[in-house]
Amino acid sequence: MEIALELIDSLLVKFRSEKKWTLQAIEQLSEEDIVSSPTSESNSIANLIAHIRGAVHSRIETILLDIPDTRDREKEFEKGLAMSKEQAKTKAGDAFDILIRYLEHLRSAPELLMTQPFLHRPPLTYSQVNNETTALNLIVSMFREVHFHSGQIIYAAKIRKGQLSWNYD
Repeated sequence: MEIALELIDSLLVKFRSEKKWTLQAIEQLSEEDIVSSPTSESNSIANLIAHIRGAVHSRIETILLDIPDTRDREKEFEKGLAMSKEQAKTKAGDAFDILIRYLEHLRSAPELLMTQPFLHRPPLTYSQVNNETTALNLIVSMFREVHFHSGQIIYAAKIRKGQLSWNYD
C-alpha cells in the first residue's frame, strides 16, 4: 500500500497546485476576460471552467456524494456562455475541492484504488473511461483532463492580460 499512498499524495500535491495557479489566473481577469474567446473557434475561460466542473460532477461527485449525473456537456461549450468572475472562481474552486476530497477519501482507504466505482451505476456520459474503470484509472484520467484545461485557462488569461503575476507562497 505504500506505493498507493505515494501516488495519492503526489496527485494531491498536483491538484492543489493546479487549483492555486488556476485561481490566481482567474483572479487577475475582468468579467469580460472570463467570457471572451481567443478566436471564434476557441473556448472561453467560462467554457473551460464549466467543462472542468461538469467532468468533476459526472465522474467524481456521482461516486463521492452519490449525486445523480445531471451534466449537460453541450451547454458547457455554448458560445457566449455567461459566467461572472465570482462564479468562475467558485466553480473552479469547487471542482478542485471535490477532486481533492475524493483523493483524501482514497488516501484513507487506498485499497479502493483498484475498485470499480461505476460498475453498478448508470453508464458514464461523455467519458473516455467506461463503467469497468478503476478508481485509479479514473483519477489519473481526471488529472490529465483537468491539467489540460487548466493550462488552457492560464494560456487564455495570458493572451488577455499579457503578463500574469504569481504568488509562489
